[in-house]
Amino acid sequence: MTHPEPWWHRPFRMFQTNLREVDAGLDVERVLDHLEEFGADAWLLSVGGIIANHPTDLDFQTRNPALAGRPSGDLVGDALAAARARGVRLLARMDFSKVDHRRAERHPEWCFVDPAGEPQVYNGLTSVCPSGDYYQRRLFDVVDEVLDRYPLDGFFFNWMSYNEVDYAGAYRGVCRCLACHRAFASFAPGTDLPTGPDSPAYPLWRRFAAAMIDDLTARVRAHIGARRPEAPLILGDRADIVFHEANNAVGRTLWHQRTAEHVSAAKTFRPGVPVLVNSVGFVDMPYRWAGEEPHHFAQYLVQAIARGANPSTYIMGTPDDVTYECLDVAGEITRFHRDHTEVYRDLVPAARALLVRPDPLESGGGRDEALAEFRGLYSALLERHIPFDVLPEPRLPDVAAQGRLDGYGVVVLPDLGALDPGAVRALDGFTRSGGGVVTTGSSGFDGDGFQLAGTPVRGRLAVRDTVESVRSLHLRRPDPGGGRPRGTLPVVGAFHVVEPAPGAATGLPVLSRAPYGPPEKCHGHVDLDLYGSLSAAVEGGGRVHVLPWTPGRAYHEVGLSGHREVFVEAVLAAADGPVQVDTDLPEQVQVVLGTSAAGRVVHLLNHSGAVPQGFRAPVPVRDHRLRVPWWPEEEGATVTALRAGTACPADGDGRLRIPRLDLFEVLVRASAIKGL
Repeated sequence: MTHPEPWWHRPFRMFQTNLREVDAGLDVERVLDHLEEFGADAWLLSVGGIIANHPTDLDFQTRNPALAGRPSGDLVGDALAAARARGVRLLARMDFSKVDHRRAERHPEWCFVDPAGEPQVYNGLTSVCPSGDYYQRRLFDVVDEVLDRYPLDGFFFNWMSYNEVDYAGAYRGVCRCLACHRAFASFAPGTDLPTGPDSPAYPLWRRFAAAMIDDLTARVRAHIGARRPEAPLILGDRADIVFHEANNAVGRTLWHQRTAEHVSAAKTFRPGVPVLVNSVGFVDMPYRWAGEEPHHFAQYLVQAIARGANPSTYIMGTPDDVTYECLDVAGEITRFHRDHTEVYRDLVPAARALLVRPDPLESGGGRDEALAEFRGLYSALLERHIPFDVLPEPRLPDVAAQGRLDGYGVVVLPDLGALDPGAVRALDGFTRSGGGVVTTGSSGFDGDGFQLAGTPVRGRLAVRDTVESVRSLHLRRPDPGGGRPRGTLPVVGAFHVVEPAPGAATGLPVLSRAPYGPPEKCHGHVDLDLYGSLSAAVEGGGRVHVLPWTPGRAYHEVGLSGHREVFVEAVLAAADGPVQVDTDLPEQVQVVLGTSAAGRVVHLLNHSGAVPQGFRAPVPVRDHRLRVPWWPEEEGATVTALRAGTACPADGDGRLRIPRLDLFEVLVRASAIKGL
């Protein structure tokens, strides 16, 4: 017996109305009119948790008092009936993170307790701990009541986490309720429950917290699935749909590629699991009525759909309440996704380069440095038109076990430190099969040894990882043809002094440190018998290329193109086959490769509007060419630019002529698309 495909495995588009208590009287037909005009086919509605927008009979839930002004007294029931009549799916937003004062007083065992023994109270609501019975037991009672009454199409649980930080941004510490003490003692016997980041056991506690949330997510998913298989859970890695919120925050340094990074990490790990990107229409939580910059918001959505995620837009209140200017472009992109469903159906990554993302739960003090290294290398690959996928570090063994690692030509490890044994086995198997590995910084070093087989490094002799220890340390860039040197690069971040293995190819000779001030004393640099680049062939045809310093961090923090170029040269030299597209597009245009039900798909994203803390209008790009060397040409097949609505003819060398590119363009073989 064959089962129908779950609805969420087909492309969909969501719209969230995050309701206040006073919104319980909203006109459901007006909201649905807006959703349909916007291009959405799913509505995320506030249903229960902190406030129930239905007539709950549970004594530990609060019925919204504003429901008394609604003729039916039931917003959820009204919304579901109206949505069903239009074929719009209704999903429930649940928030179990807080309870009111009365219930907190009655059930202190449910509540967060800070290191000083105090609860976490904000605007009269008390934060609840995921270790306690409210999450562990009562949550399921609430879900059961909702499902008993309403055949909803899905659930999303907001802020299901250990809330170390409150709404005001104040750090409140690690929860120390009795339930946490018991659970942590079981997880790590003999280890004291930490109070915060300064405690020795804090990294271990972060793994405990992640494991508790993963376990709770899995149990909730199983419970909903048993009650209503048609209703997926939207949450983390163990949910039916992986959730990412694209948002901004006052005072937070913007990482322009945050949305694309998170979607790629999820889709590379599990290509068949849907991802939802819920894009926040306001600029920050304290400013919920100030709309996001339209060009910034547009990047949330195009980065999401290019990597295969489903787009969602999130507003406060109802569409009649907000004046967000970003909603115009949001609707335009949402409707584009709706009108090209076949292109986005089963869209999965198809790059040949893999960039491994550092594990945020890894212990040690170098995670910020590893993240800077990752982001610098991310930018370098993007700008030099090497399409790549992102994979979280702990998922390397999983992807190898699935047999998908061999689909890449090169894997990049950015300053990851010692590798997990499972990752070492996966990478050794990859290079034995002909693949290339590029490591930077501390990646693969464990003590004085290097972990990967076929290494060009005999041993690590010393580590220079303080600001002063690398100041004035330089790398020379001799011309491979013996001509004029290409310049000298500063070492920024860290440098690992290594001894080359016999037969290793070496490059980037090191120029020693010397005084760097005052000018009269700036001399004394000498050439050292040390190198910033080492590579060696591996039995089986692969290659390991080691850059024992941090070019990504240097590029991220300083911006010298030379740092980018030496890294890219290493990637191209190590890769098994081509990994870089043949194009004359400017470096501000990203090339994202995928395959879908429509065939091969190329997204071109114009990032020329990027500014330090946001995005402005992108500069139009005209008269450029592109070819993907490892995609064979099909005789008679044509390629269509969907935004321009025109065919892309090929030159004699096989390169496609790209029409004017504004925010984004999507190239697809026209013969595979119905109606074109």
